[in-house]
Parts: sequence; C-alpha cells; structure tokens
Amino acid sequence: MEYFTEFGYVGLFLASFLAATILPLSSEVVLVFLLLKSFNPVILISVATFGNVLGSFVNYSIGAWGSVFIIRRFLRISEYDFSRAKQRFKKHGVYSLFFAWVPIIGDPLTVVAGVLKINILLFFSLVTSGKLVRYIIITYATLL
Repeated sequence: MEYFTEFGYVGLFLASFLAATILPLSSEVVLVFLLLKSFNPVILISVATFGNVLGSFVNYSIGAWGSVFIIRRFLRISEYDFSRAKQRFKKHGVYSLFFAWVPIIGDPLTVVAGVLKINILLFFSLVTSGKLVRYIIITYATLL
C-alpha cells in the first residue's frame, strides 16, 4: 500500500482505471487508504471517477469494435455473464448502466452497451453518475 501513498493520485487513477477493465482490483480500498492518509477528498473522488469511467469506455469500445474472441479471451467475460448482461438490458433498459460500478456485473454491462451501440452520451451520463455517487458515499462513510 505504500506504493499508493508514494504515487497518490496517480496510483488511484491507475487502480480505478484497471478495476473497470480486465483486472480484479478494488479501487475502493485504495480510495479509503488515501483518504485515511489525508489526501484531498474532492480530488480523490474526481480522480477515481475519471479513471473508472475511462476504464468503462475501454470496455464499451471493445464491445463496439472488438470481436467475440477479444471479449472472451482478454476480458474473460463468460458466455453466461455476457448473456446475463444482455438480459439485464432487455429487462431494465439502458438505465442499468447506472450500476456499472457493481462488481462482477458492471464490466459485462459496459461491454454489452458497446455491442448494442448504446448512445455514447447516455452511456457517459449513466456510468459517470453511478460511479461518482459510489465514490462520494465511500468518501463520506470513511470520513465520518
């Protein structure tokens, strides 16, 4: 964890970005750690949100322009998870993207959004608002 203290905001950005893509990382742990080390909460929330949303855009791009091979091989999204994400879109609509931050289901949702070519501005709005609210709640709970 000392790595994240030394690199602070850059470390949080990388953890947040990678957590939204292919690696099973927890950006929340890094955020809490840096909050407890008295880093600026507003900057931390901004950096974490930006990195996490950028990672979701990578997933969207892979869905929109990648092949099934890339989705299965590199993102390691199983047929089952991919199918469940598509069913969520059918059942709950595009607004399910607000929950793109949820572990396990979030990454497939953002990939499926790309496959289905969901409007990029709507994608951005929903994914960003969901991730921002999550980081604000975590920050608030940590600093109580």
